[in-house]
Amino acid sequence: MSKLYFRYGAMNCGKTTALLQVAHNYEERGMKVILIKPLIDTKGENKVVSRLGVDRKVDILLSPEDNIMKYLKCLDVNAIIVDEAQFLTQKQVDELYLITKEYDIPVLCYGLRCDFQMKGFKGSTRLLEIADDIEELKTICKCGKKATQNLRLVNGVPVFEGNQVEIDNQDEIKYISVCGKCYIKYKNGNNK
Repeated sequence: MSKLYFRYGAMNCGKTTALLQVAHNYEERGMKVILIKPLIDTKGENKVVSRLGVDRKVDILLSPEDNIMKYLKCLDVNAIIVDEAQFLTQKQVDELYLITKEYDIPVLCYGLRCDFQMKGFKGSTRLLEIADDIEELKTICKCGKKATQNLRLVNGVPVFEGNQVEIDNQDEIKYISVCGKCYIKYKNGNNK
């Protein structure tokens, strides 16, 4: 029986690089993969883009209203791989789980666990609830400890309020991964 996998980690832990490697491994063995990315992720437009400079065109740009099952009916596929899975709806995560059980197709999801306010994304929360296999991909904070949180910088200044999703707007938005201790220091204004 195939599984629903959730690979999560803080920003810059290599989620997209790992995803692209998995897709390559399947295809190197003559298998077909479908790469899905939620439409809300405008970075890279119709591609998944690794910070290492590797990219790949996605097969499906998924809107929140899309039913994943409608795409499956016309596909002959050995695996489904999802980038930025935190942006999926709970219903879409349930559909992916169903695909693994009814169609025996493995589904590998990569994404963030929580946002810059330490709140869960709907897609990630549902994946943590029902995924058959969960793995944390690790990175480090600038202090050297394991980074577990995502810090949003707007024009170079840490912010802790705002919309959950900010990818493109008029300000320079950057995300960095930090450990819990550094996150609290930044939040308390003691970022020295």
